[in-house]
Amino acid sequence: MIGLCTALERARWGVWDQQAVLLPYNYVQAVQAAGGLAVLLPPDPLLVEDPLDALELIDGVLLAGGADIDPSTYGQPADPQTLDTVLERDVFEIALTRAAIESDLPVLGICRGMQLINVALGGTLTQDLPEHLGHEQHRRVLGSFDGSDHDVELVAGSLAMRVIEATPHGTKSHHHQGVDRLGEGLLLSASSAMDGLAEAIELPDRSFVLGVQWHPEADAMSPVIGGLVQAAGAHAQARRIVS
Repeated sequence: MIGLCTALERARWGVWDQQAVLLPYNYVQAVQAAGGLAVLLPPDPLLVEDPLDALELIDGVLLAGGADIDPSTYGQPADPQTLDTVLERDVFEIALTRAAIESDLPVLGICRGMQLINVALGGTLTQDLPEHLGHEQHRRVLGSFDGSDHDVELVAGSLAMRVIEATPHGTKSHHHQGVDRLGEGLLLSASSAMDGLAEAIELPDRSFVLGVQWHPEADAMSPVIGGLVQAAGAHAQARRIVS
């Protein structure tokens, strides 16, 4: 059972136009294709106080992509290019991530989710990569993965390499922010072949905590989400043995 954190956004459907919790369907499809049961987790102020109430019901957490993370969560003022932040979502996901890591529950962060793992562990972000890197190759077409393919180089012996099993690895990206200072205990396990940007991070003292800057849910051949589901299955089995 995989808990997928949702966005909190204004949305329109049918005759309705209102606040909604939502997630692109391909995240759910990828979890289901790997044999997992997808359960949506909207921001919840009560779970910020006690995330274990939710974590006891699931076997893994998937932190999805989405809006920029509010820079106040990592002690920085907002860059003019940091837009559409939703602090309610950020605070919820940070609390959930910290509790999941403490409980050794498998965690996968995708794009924004990778950045969220880094922030949850005390790291910081580069708020505008085009200004920092001098190009826009990590988000070439707004709202699309068209032309987004690029290679990442994986670190030998890393969790990322064990899951993906090949380097270089072709990926699809859509982001304008990235990891700057690594959070406590995190290791860099993949970097962009274009410019050396951090593309995967992981926490080696936990069974499965992995963040990837690219979008495996947009790639039917990617093994990344399947790796989370497999780790969650092992976690569920261990729970049953203990109980």
